[in-house]
Amino acid sequence: MTEIQRLTPEADQVAEVLLQDGGVIVERVIPEPVLDQVLADFRAPFDEQGLKFTNDFNGYKTRRLSGILGISRQAADILAHPLVLAVADKVLKPNCETYRIGSSTGIEIMPGEGNQVLHRDDDFYPIRIPGVAFQISAMVAMTDFTMQNGATRVVPGSHDLRPIGDIPAADVTQAEMPRGSVLFYLGATVHAGGHNGTDVPRVGLITTYSLGWLRQEENHYLTLPRDVAESYPDPVRRLIGYQSHGPYLGVYPGDPDGNWWGA
Repeated sequence: MTEIQRLTPEADQVAEVLLQDGGVIVERVIPEPVLDQVLADFRAPFDEQGLKFTNDFNGYKTRRLSGILGISRQAADILAHPLVLAVADKVLKPNCETYRIGSSTGIEIMPGEGNQVLHRDDDFYPIRIPGVAFQISAMVAMTDFTMQNGATRVVPGSHDLRPIGDIPAADVTQAEMPRGSVLFYLGATVHAGGHNGTDVPRVGLITTYSLGWLRQEENHYLTLPRDVAESYPDPVRRLIGYQSHGPYLGVYPGDPDGNWWGA
């Protein structure tokens, strides 16, 4: 079993190891007050609507939330954290001018949930380009992640696109980490939620960052009301998707970076 490397919050090194190994952990990145506020913001929505996404893939004892920036304003401090964006810059910008949040999901694995099926997050894209990372993911441990409570299962090196069915159980490790830590992994890295054999939930916030010329997984324009999007600072609005990719792709009236010819 190959363990996931643990690094200090230095973006160049994190990006280098991420591209090399497919995953890396940086411990205690997000401050405790931010974690506490986001968890408090998530509580009622988790209870009210978290189980509407249950199915064979997501599990039947796992609560999920989308539209995160419409639920918790404090979550912007996680989604737009300087280290996360610096790593995204290093990994994604060699192949795009801008990148965007593909999706952001709160995940509460409740007691008794089993192992999720191993998968790759970017398999929903119909093509691959050799040497191009379509997206990276940043899984933030909102609570401690342990082997017992369902810490994310990861297969280091699996961004080589080997068939998932050929991966032996011995190659699967778990991202044990204290709350506030970040597990970075590539969209092509095989991973899954783990079995929670404890009597308390395990909560994570997973956000993907995708190349700016790709369709976002989550339709933020319909999920997040326009007035809520406009209430955020410009860097966050851009991450949501309110920016063009270069002068011609995704332009709109008033786009300061685009070449609008529609009027």
